Amino acid sequence: MLENIRIVLVNTSHPGNIGAAARAMKNMGLSKLVLVDPVDHPTFEAYSRAAGADDVLGDAQVVKTLAEAVSGCIWVMGTSARERTVRWPMMMPRQCAEASIEQAQQGEVAIVFGRERTGLTNEELEQCHALVNIPTNPDYSSLNVAAAVQVLCYELRLAALAAQGSLRDINDNVTARHQGDKPATSDQVEGMYRHLYQMLEDVKFFGTSNPDIIMRRLKGLFNRAHVTVREVNILRGIFSAAQGRKSARK
Repeated sequence: MLENIRIVLVNTSHPGNIGAAARAMKNMGLSKLVLVDPVDHPTFEAYSRAAGADDVLGDAQVVKTLAEAVSGCIWVMGTSARERTVRWPMMMPRQCAEASIEQAQQGEVAIVFGRERTGLTNEELEQCHALVNIPTNPDYSSLNVAAAVQVLCYELRLAALAAQGSLRDINDNVTARHQGDKPATSDQVEGMYRHLYQMLEDVKFFGTSNPDIIMRRLKGLFNRAHVTVREVNILRGIFSAAQGRKSARK
């Protein structure tokens, strides 16, 4: 299960945090590290802070965008330390870990950590199914990104160990829920969002409203639903019908 979980660091500015995150991952049995546009990588400092987790650091995938980092994932969790104007489903670390382990039995999962100073943007959070918040001391809530990775990796390991005792029951529940269908990947959902935007433009739905705000709320709705491949296909069929099947571009 843990082998299906990616730890994604977005635009990390301090190389020591990358190395410390790799060490935290290896401590807890995780190995897939993805770096989105790191400011400085690879570096001696990162390998020094990795303290023996050179394999995790050396195998880290470096990509330009978050969309690339979560490509193929069926479940994406974003970390956030502050309230947002648009509400995403919010989980505690233990809830996040349990949900992620359950989803990891069906496909790839990503836990996304934002920039040291500013975290994740709203546009990046739109690619997440839910958010996880570590309940720190409100009088001193700043948490180092590598420390946050350690907390989540620890909870993921506990959840994986607990799941081993009831793996058959969990598999039966997942199979029953998705009989003949699979969860949609992030790529498939993004394609659906593009099609939805095109359809709403074609039927002149936006009018004088801000399309970005409307799409952000619709993305939140579909992310909470955690749509399957079949549901994506049904929705895109509806979009095409609304367009008169003239504009179902990819």
